[in-house]
Amino acid sequence: MAKQKIAFVCNDCGADLAKWQGQCPECGQWNTIQEIKLAKVSGSRSSSSSAGYAGASSEITTLGAIDLEDQPRFSSGVGEFDRVLGGGLVPGSAILVGGHPGAGKSTLLLQTMCYLSGQMDSLYVTGEESLQQVALRAKRLGLTADKLKMFSETRLESIEITIQQMRPKVLVVDSIQVMSTDVIESAPGSVSQVRECAARLTRLAKQTGMVLFLVGHVTKEGAIAGPKVLEHMIDCSIMLEGSADTRYRTLRGIKNRFGAVNELGVFAMLEKGLVEVKNPSAIFLSRGDEPMPGSAVTILWEGTRPLLVELQALVDESQGNYPKRVSLGLDQNRLSMLLAVLHRHGGIHLGDQDVFVNLVGGVKTSETSTDLATIASIMSSLRSRALPSDMVIFGELGLSGEVRPVPSGQERIQEAFKHGFKRALVPVGNKPRHALNGIEVVLIKTLPDLLTALF
Repeated sequence: MAKQKIAFVCNDCGADLAKWQGQCPECGQWNTIQEIKLAKVSGSRSSSSSAGYAGASSEITTLGAIDLEDQPRFSSGVGEFDRVLGGGLVPGSAILVGGHPGAGKSTLLLQTMCYLSGQMDSLYVTGEESLQQVALRAKRLGLTADKLKMFSETRLESIEITIQQMRPKVLVVDSIQVMSTDVIESAPGSVSQVRECAARLTRLAKQTGMVLFLVGHVTKEGAIAGPKVLEHMIDCSIMLEGSADTRYRTLRGIKNRFGAVNELGVFAMLEKGLVEVKNPSAIFLSRGDEPMPGSAVTILWEGTRPLLVELQALVDESQGNYPKRVSLGLDQNRLSMLLAVLHRHGGIHLGDQDVFVNLVGGVKTSETSTDLATIASIMSSLRSRALPSDMVIFGELGLSGEVRPVPSGQERIQEAFKHGFKRALVPVGNKPRHALNGIEVVLIKTLPDLLTALF
């Protein structure tokens, strides 16, 4: 006899509960528990679809006996995309591509699929746009799309049948939030629908060895919409960042089982679509001919490579009772901490001054290596004295005024030398192992040493 099942799922974290509660015991959020009704099923569910997460059962073997050349990586056709993915696409992997509306998620995947369709069977499943709309975008971008197979569908069961018949090597689902299954009686985009559809598609990708791209929408906070468990199911999660008022887009790896995390790829949005930027440091260092006060150059470490960016600061007399502390691209709490250290150990009082700090080009970082450059740009703006244009600064500042070393200091100095910088202010712990001809390395031990070297 058919029976009706009822489940309680948290909209925030996707936790399953036996009964409704006001607060989720897993994530601690209030009023996020939702009652869902599962489809009526008769008898036991078929075990063929869930017979092993990664496919059929296999024999027990040793780790060293596994053949790595059986399913080698292959390129996506875009160098920056391959960099973020860890060197290329891995067969049987599930990749989640997120980003704000208009960032270029569909454009990037359409370019990639048009390239891969010339080498292998590729399927593009769209649930948000009609086939004519996708064809118009491909024509506008000038893509060769005569071999790319398209399928417009939102029902998961139909997509599974199509995959079993076609056996594609690469599959794009745009987007996972509009997919639905008959097993669950809830609206598309709900926690239960997103979780079930993503789990079944990921399982199918593992079983067939195809590369799965899932396009995911983001919330206003910038997180992937849907349950948090979605990011645990997939192998790689990448985020395409960039607003419509800027040309450049950054592709950052949030999670990657097959490569480095926090790897960064830079693209330029042009009339012909997204074009990779070979030398990102050049676009983030597009300064004027004459040095201006409040500008300093620092070196970030993004994934596996250094990135030179310009850091700007503006110090102005406060017009209100409470001075402003605004930070774009950097942690605002860290800015407040650096100002406190500057006052305590440097004797510089900024309690009556507004301080604005910005990383040029829309770059965002959580690195602590920008501490010295932040202090240098603030002091430059405060004293209205421009720093030398051929000087680069990096290092972490401690609460007691000491300067701490940062990872990959040697590689950062070499990157600065490649771009023509003649002087580098670095922590003592990052002293070069060998003398570098053509660049002067000034070792900084404490905050007073930095102020002395600058002014």
